[in-house]
Amino acid sequence: MKILSIVGARPQFIKCAPLSRAIRKEHTEILVHTGQHYDPEMSDIFFKELQIPEPDYNLGVGSTSHGEQTGKMLIEIEKILLKEKPDLVIVYGDTNSTVAGALAASKLYIKVAHVEAGLRSFDRSMPEEINRILTDHISDLLFCPTETAVLNLKNEGITTGVYNVGDVMLDALEHNIKIAEGKSTVLENMGLSSKEYLIATVHRASNTDSFSNLSSIVNAFCDVDIPIVFPVHPRTEKYLKHYGLWDKLCEKVRVIPPLGYLEMLKLMAHSRKILTDSGGVQKEAYMLGVPCITMRENTEWIETVEDGGNVLVGTDYKNIVDAIKCSKGSTSKKDVFGIGNSSEKICKILNNGNIS
Repeated sequence: MKILSIVGARPQFIKCAPLSRAIRKEHTEILVHTGQHYDPEMSDIFFKELQIPEPDYNLGVGSTSHGEQTGKMLIEIEKILLKEKPDLVIVYGDTNSTVAGALAASKLYIKVAHVEAGLRSFDRSMPEEINRILTDHISDLLFCPTETAVLNLKNEGITTGVYNVGDVMLDALEHNIKIAEGKSTVLENMGLSSKEYLIATVHRASNTDSFSNLSSIVNAFCDVDIPIVFPVHPRTEKYLKHYGLWDKLCEKVRVIPPLGYLEMLKLMAHSRKILTDSGGVQKEAYMLGVPCITMRENTEWIETVEDGGNVLVGTDYKNIVDAIKCSKGSTSKKDVFGIGNSSEKICKILNNGNIS
C-alpha cells in the first residue's frame, strides 16, 4: 500500500517518527513536510535526532496568516496527491498542515487517517480546535489516543472507523528517553541539578499576542525563587521584544534558544515542574511523571488534570506563582495513553485492510 504522510510542526515530527518506522516495514511511505515549522531549530534537528527519513517533498510554506498558509498548503498538497496517487493520507494532530492535508485528500476521494483524533478543548476560539473538528469529520480512519477522545467523537455522531490505539507520542517518548539519558549532557552543560529548576514553554497565540497575558506570565516567572529555564519559540521572542518584556525576562529567567527533542526531553524529565501552554508538553509531562502547570483556561488533555498531574491556572499572575510554590502533581500515572505500542496497533489496522 502507498501511504502519504503529512507533517509540518514539531509535535508532528515526534508523532511521525515511530509510526513511520512501523509503516515502512510493510508499506511504501511518501513523506511531505509542509514547512509550517521551517527554522532549523524547529525542524531540521528533529528530523536528525528522531531519525525521520528525509522528506520526499518540502513545501517551504513558512509562517504567514492562517488563510494564506492553509491555502498554499492545499494547492501544493493537491499537486503531490495527483502525482503520487496514494491509497491513504495520514495527518497528525491539529495544525494547519493537518486540515490542509485532510481537505486536499478528501476532495480527491483519497482515504484519510487522522492520528490523534477526537481531542476537544471545547474552546472554538482556538484555531487548533477548528482544525481538529474539521479533520475528524472528513477522516475515514480516526486513531484516538484515549477513551475520552473516542467518546468525544461518539457525541458528534462519529463511530465508524474509530479506534482507541493509545498515543504515538508515548511510543516516541519511551524510545527516546533512554537515548536522551545516555547521550545528552544538557544538564552538565547548563550547570543544572536534577529537580532544582523549572522548565517553561510559551507559544500559543492567545498568550504571545496579548500584552496582558504575556506580561502576567513574565512577571510571574520573574518573581519566583526557583530557577526557570525558558527555551523561547521564535514567535514568542518576537512578541516579548515587541511588548518591551524581553530585557526584564532575561534578567531573571534563563532564556535559551529552542532545543532539540532529546535535550528538551532530558530537561523536562529532570525538572521539578513544567510550565507550559502546549498540549504536547502537558502530555509529555504526565508521561514523565513531572507536575505540570498549564497556562491556559482549558485543555484537550483532560485526563492529565483529572489524575492530578496537571493544573490549569490560566494567565493570572497569582495563580501561576501559587502553583509554582504549592502544586505537587500526581504521585502515580495511569495508562490513559496506552502502553507505548500505538504505532504497532495502527499498522495492524492498516495491514488488515481497514481502509476500504
